[in-house]
Amino acid sequence: MRLSHWVLAVSFLVAFVTHEDVGPVHVYSGYIALGTAALRVLWGLVGPKHARFSDFVCHPKIAAGYLFDLMLFRAKRYIGHSPAGGLMVVALLAVILICGVTGVLIEDAGMEFLEGIHELSSDLGMLLVVLHLAGVALASVVHRENLVRAMINGRKRSDQPD
Repeated sequence: MRLSHWVLAVSFLVAFVTHEDVGPVHVYSGYIALGTAALRVLWGLVGPKHARFSDFVCHPKIAAGYLFDLMLFRAKRYIGHSPAGGLMVVALLAVILICGVTGVLIEDAGMEFLEGIHELSSDLGMLLVVLHLAGVALASVVHRENLVRAMINGRKRSDQPD
């Protein structure tokens, strides 16, 4: 799971920064991002309990409440995805899938009329990445925990929430 997170992050970033030159690097990194996102959706439906969307996706009002509490430094700590993190997973996967599918249709089927949707989804994806990074940084401070390190080594401070 963690490996797919980093593969998706790097492939989306590479595709984003190479968008001006729609050459093999852009195309192949886009295919990798699309394939990784598709596999994550599948894993979210049939994977183990904590990987399933049903385990961490909640109503947007709950995520908004969590974000409000996070900004007030009083948010509940979660071992897995927080309510906002779960919503971000869904948003990022949706945008990357839209971007990837439109990219494939433009590249392989010549559907140039989809370029606007492709570019918009790419830009929205990068905005979501920036918001995701800001949220991870804020949650790391609030919960006194390095969430980036946890996404690398798979270990959090404890299995018990604060």
